[in-house]
Amino acid sequence: QVQLVESGGGLVQAGGSLRLSCAASGTTFRNYDIAWYRQTPGKQRELVARISRQGRTNYADSVKGRFTISRDDAKNTVYLQMNSLKPGDTAAYYCNFPLVPSDWGQGTQVTVSS
Repeated sequence: QVQLVESGGGLVQAGGSLRLSCAASGTTFRNYDIAWYRQTPGKQRELVARISRQGRTNYADSVKGRFTISRDDAKNTVYLQMNSLKPGDTAAYYCNFPLVPSDWGQGTQVTVSS
């Protein structure tokens, strides 16, 4: 069974940085694209950044130039480096496989104060 465990969230001031991690188990991680999503109460979960098996990346317009997604297939882990954080980035952040979604993990909360 696939398990996704996100970590690295926290409270940060606007302009600050955080690095999120997501460790996957129960799957051949390197075979799949993987993505970071975020969700705020009352809103749909939105895709923030995606990285393909080959390392190609895509970002939501709202985070381009500020966030960087990367992966370490040896560690079955995907990262999200978040710089120049804004209050609008406040959300619960999750990872998942966009083409073969698994059950969602518990997420990690990011709160950006102004």
